[in-house]
Amino acid sequence: MEMEEKRKELVSKFRQVLEIAEDKFSPEEIKQLRSIFQNAENVESPESALDSMLRAVSTALILEQEVNLGKQVVVAKIMFEAIRSGFITQEEANKQTDELTAKLIDGLVKTEELSDQHNTSFESDNFRQLLLALAHDVRVIVILICDRLYLLQNIANYKPEEQDQIAKEASFLYAPLAHRMGLYHVKMLLEDLSMKFLHYDIYKDIAAKLNQTKRARDAYIEAFINPVKEKLEAAGFKFSMKGRTKSIFSIWNKIKKQNTTFEHIYDLFAIRIIIDAPLDQEKSQCWQAYSIVTDMYQPNPKRLRDWLSIPKSNGYESLHTTVMGPQGRWVEVQIRTQRMDEIAEKGLAAHFKYKGVKGENDFDQFLANVRELLEHQEDNDVNTAMDEFKLSLYDKEVFVFTPSGELRKFPNGATILDFAFQIHSRLGAQCVGGRINGKNVSMRHILNNGDQVEVTTSSTQKPTKEWLNIVQTSKAKAKIRQILREQESSNAEIGKETLQRRFRNWKIDIEEAMMSKFVKKLGYNNIVEFYTDLANEKRDIVKVRDEYLEFYRKEKRIDEVVTVQSAADFEQKDNETDKTGGDDVLVIDQNLKGIQYELARCCNPIYGDPVFGFVSSQGMIKVHKENCPNAPQLINRFGYRVVRAKWSGKSVGGQFIGTIRVVGRDDIGIMTNISSLIQRETNVSLRSISVDSVDGLFQGNISVRLNDAESLEALMRKIKAVKGVTSVSRA
Repeated sequence: MEMEEKRKELVSKFRQVLEIAEDKFSPEEIKQLRSIFQNAENVESPESALDSMLRAVSTALILEQEVNLGKQVVVAKIMFEAIRSGFITQEEANKQTDELTAKLIDGLVKTEELSDQHNTSFESDNFRQLLLALAHDVRVIVILICDRLYLLQNIANYKPEEQDQIAKEASFLYAPLAHRMGLYHVKMLLEDLSMKFLHYDIYKDIAAKLNQTKRARDAYIEAFINPVKEKLEAAGFKFSMKGRTKSIFSIWNKIKKQNTTFEHIYDLFAIRIIIDAPLDQEKSQCWQAYSIVTDMYQPNPKRLRDWLSIPKSNGYESLHTTVMGPQGRWVEVQIRTQRMDEIAEKGLAAHFKYKGVKGENDFDQFLANVRELLEHQEDNDVNTAMDEFKLSLYDKEVFVFTPSGELRKFPNGATILDFAFQIHSRLGAQCVGGRINGKNVSMRHILNNGDQVEVTTSSTQKPTKEWLNIVQTSKAKAKIRQILREQESSNAEIGKETLQRRFRNWKIDIEEAMMSKFVKKLGYNNIVEFYTDLANEKRDIVKVRDEYLEFYRKEKRIDEVVTVQSAADFEQKDNETDKTGGDDVLVIDQNLKGIQYELARCCNPIYGDPVFGFVSSQGMIKVHKENCPNAPQLINRFGYRVVRAKWSGKSVGGQFIGTIRVVGRDDIGIMTNISSLIQRETNVSLRSISVDSVDGLFQGNISVRLNDAESLEALMRKIKAVKGVTSVSRA
C-alpha cells in the first residue's frame, strides 16, 4: 500500500472512530490526536510511523465496534503506538492525557516489556495470569486483544516468522483471554483467523463443506424446530427457539477430539429453547419442554446433562440433551429460561470453565460484572464504574521467573527461601540468600510480580527451626520439618556416640536402665533430646560425667570416688611413651592417649581417614579430616591450636557413622537393591536413607554404621555397581 493510500485509510478510520464515539471527544481532544498524526509525518521514517498510527486507529475502531469502552482506550492506544515509534515520550504523553489514560498507557508499556524481556511460553496459563496481574486494569487486556485481531486481519503485511508468532499467540493466549472477558465474537474471529493461517488447508476444507451444506443445514434446522414449536405452543409455553452453526475452529476441535471426519460430526449446530417462565416454575417448565422434545425425538441417555437440579459451581443452569432428529441425525438441544440464558450469556458459564477447568469462580464473577457493565452503558458512567473493577484477583499470588526465564507461581508473601525449595529441596536446604533482578537480597526477601530470581547457596548451610517462620508454601515447610527431623536423629546419634566414647575412655561403664533414670532426673522427656543437646554442646559432657557418677553412687550406694583425667589438666611426662591398647583408637600429638576428643560434625571423620586435632577454647580436642572444608581456615588462623592425630590399633564394633551420597535413575526397586546390599555386608549396619526424586533422577543420602574408612570405600564401590546408580560419593 502506498503512503498516500495509507493516509487516506488512516483519515477514514479515524472519522469512523469519531462517528461511533459521537460526542465523546471534545474539539480540543480531536485536535490533540491530529497533532500526534502530524508528528508521525516529521520523523526519520514517516512510513513506519504511519504504519504505527494506522495500527493504532484500526485497533481503536475495533475497540469501538466490539467493546465501546470509551475514549480513554482510544487515546491510550494511539499514544502508546506513538511512544513505541519514538516520536513522543511517555512523560510527554502523560502530560497531555488524564490520569486514567496515563494508567492505561503505563499498563500497555509494562505488558510490552513483559513480552520483550522474558523468554517464557505464551501457551502457559501462568503467563496469562501474570499478564493480567501486571496490567491492573481490564481495559489494558481488552486493548491487547483487539490489537491482536488487527494484526491477524493484516497478517499478510508481516514477515513469515512474525506471521507465525502472531497467529500462535492469538490462538493460545488472546483468544482464551477474549473468552474470559465475554468478548465471544472477538474470540471466534481470533480463533478462526489464526486457524486460517496456521492450518489453511483444513480451514478452507471445512469452510467449503459448511458453505456446501448451508442450505441443507438451514432447511434441516427448520424441519426440526417447526414441529417442536407447535407442540410447545399447544402446551401454552412462552418461548423462543433458535439454531446456531458452530465456528470453523470449534468444528475442527471436535474433529480432532472425536478422531472423525466432518461428515461424522453430528453437532455442527445446536438448538436452544429459551422459556419465559416465572422463577418458581422454571425447573418444572424446563422438564416439561424436555418431555415434549424427547417424546418427539429419541434421546441419547448418555448425553443428558442436568444442570437444573445441581447447577454448576459457577452458577450455570441449563438442561442439555442430544436427540435423534429426522434422517437419523443427532441434534444437541439446550433448554433454559430467560434468566438462565442471561446469566450464561454474561459469561458466568465460560466454556473453558465448565469443560473441566476449576478454581476460577471469583474471576468468572468479576468478568460477568464487567460484561454486564459493557452491555448496559446507557445506565452507567463507564469510566467511573470501570475503575471499580481492578484485576485484584491475583493479589493472593505472585509470578516470578527463574534465571532461564521459566515462570513460577507462589502465594503472596512467599520469599526467596520458598522459591529455592520449589526449584529443588537441596537448593532450599543450602540457601543463604539470592539475587532479585541482579540485586543481592536475603532469604527473607518477599517476592514480587515479574521478579527474576536467582538463589545463592553455601555447602555449609543447614536449615533451622526459624526457617519455618520465613517460608509460606506448604512444600517448603514440609521439607524443612523433614530435614530438621533428620538432623535431630543424626545429632542424637552423634551425641550418643560421643557419650559412649568418652565414658569408654574414662573407663566408665554405662548401664542403659541407669542412664534412662539419670536423663529423666535431668528433666528430659526422652533420651533422644538428651543426646541431641550433647551433640549441640548445650550440655558440658564433663559436667554430665560428674552428675552421672554422683547419681550412680546414690542409686548403688557406692562411696568410692572415681577420678578421670581431662585434656585441660593433662600433663605429659618427659620421655614417657604410652602404648596403644584397650579401646583407644586415636593417638593425639606425641602418642597421648585417654584425652577427651570429639569427631567434628563438619566433616565426620571415621577410622582410617587422614585427620588432625584442633584444641577448642573449652580444652576439648575436635578431630577433623585433613581435607575438611574448614581445615584451611583453622590452620591459617589458629595454627598454634592444631595438633597431630592418628588412628591406632584396630576399630571394631561399628562405632563410626559414614554418610554416602548416591545419584541414579529413579527406577523401581533400585533403593531396595541398595538397602539389601548393605544388609548383607558384615560389620555394616544401615541407619537411615533420605531420598529425593526429580525428573526421573533420585538423589539420596545413606547413613551407615561401620568400622573404618576402608570398609566405607568398599561399600561405595559395591553400591556404584548397582544397576541404575550413576555416581557415589561421601557426603
